[in-house]
Amino acid sequence: MMDEGFKQYVHQKLKEAKKSTRSLAAASGKTRNDALMQMASALWDHREAILEANARDVQLAQRSGQSASRIDRLALTETRIQQMMDGMKAVTALPDKIGEVMETMYRPNGLVIEKVRVPMGVIAMVYEARPNVTADAAALCIKTGNAVVLRGGSDALESNTALVQALHAGLNKSEIPPAAVQFIDVVERESVDVLIRAKGLVDLAIPRGGAALIQRVVENARVPVIETGVGNCHVYVDRDANPAKATEITVNAKTNRPSVCNAAETLLVHKDIARSWLPQVALELSQLGVKLHVCDRSLRVLSSLDAERGKIVSASDDDWGREYLDLELSVKVVDTLDEAIQHIETYGTSHSEAIVTDDPETAEVFLRAVDAAAVYHNASTRFTDGFEFGFGAEIGISTQKLHARGPMGLDEITTYKYMIRGTGQIKQS
Repeated sequence: MMDEGFKQYVHQKLKEAKKSTRSLAAASGKTRNDALMQMASALWDHREAILEANARDVQLAQRSGQSASRIDRLALTETRIQQMMDGMKAVTALPDKIGEVMETMYRPNGLVIEKVRVPMGVIAMVYEARPNVTADAAALCIKTGNAVVLRGGSDALESNTALVQALHAGLNKSEIPPAAVQFIDVVERESVDVLIRAKGLVDLAIPRGGAALIQRVVENARVPVIETGVGNCHVYVDRDANPAKATEITVNAKTNRPSVCNAAETLLVHKDIARSWLPQVALELSQLGVKLHVCDRSLRVLSSLDAERGKIVSASDDDWGREYLDLELSVKVVDTLDEAIQHIETYGTSHSEAIVTDDPETAEVFLRAVDAAAVYHNASTRFTDGFEFGFGAEIGISTQKLHARGPMGLDEITTYKYMIRGTGQIKQS
């Protein structure tokens, strides 16, 4: 049962955020951009405190036996802080969406109806492990005139506290009230329920994290939710793939940063190229430390490789649906393009899927048939990212279809209203 005092504490944070939305919505684009620049500078000025706080989180994660991939998602470096700054500054260069006239309609009775983009209001961000989300979410929300209430995971409590303190220091030098960025610094799971049930105080909730967190939010929310799904992403290497290109894309999609949601988790290989190409890529992946969970046909093709190191094992039925977030990859040989598409339809999470082929007709069938937020031809799934798409930072990657899909930037965290201008018209009937 939620303690009433604790509930009041969370609601007070939400009320402060709600109060700030009026001045946020009225602020000019320049005022909001100036605030972002101050926030970016403050991140760098406070980098030592941020890194010290993050080191405490990382040490605690290591002592508790967290996986290397989870620690990678948690860890900050000067380079990653620099990337947060760069992302925040990139957001200032993006067009100001607030007040944009999306459509104008001229009615026969003389009414002029404008569809105008406006802020969503208060956005509740519920996320795990990755402290960079703190900076990215704050940047996009301030840019779009939204207040944000941040509720990070317990693993990153120290890091997120230090980051928010830096962001507030930046906002204190701007005309945007620091109340526009709120942080829930308690880690009880019930705090998530308070946020997502706060009708009238929260206008939109966005969960980012593992399947359990996302499911909890989706099932229990009483406020609108944009579902950001897990990433069981596939690379399908077609019979007409360029072998060198297929190897480069596969290795990048799996090993560039295996702990993130757009990393590949399953490799599908057409039978006509499996015998000549699969041993090559399997050897390279194994040398990079990737453990392969392979189907029976793949195992026969790879029988000549040294599997004594435990890098090549038989796949179980559960492996096809797993999001490893680590140096592990499922491998399956398929007979046809249709079989590959069917496998993705069965086990995919509608996140990011890729085909490698030099046959444009095959590529077009895959691009049109696969139901995912991002579908690639001859490119790594690692590009499903707001920065790579030119959105600046991103607030999440939506795998749903209603309102927002794929990397979510400025448009996806705004809404619109109709402004109607008349000259005295009245309804006659």
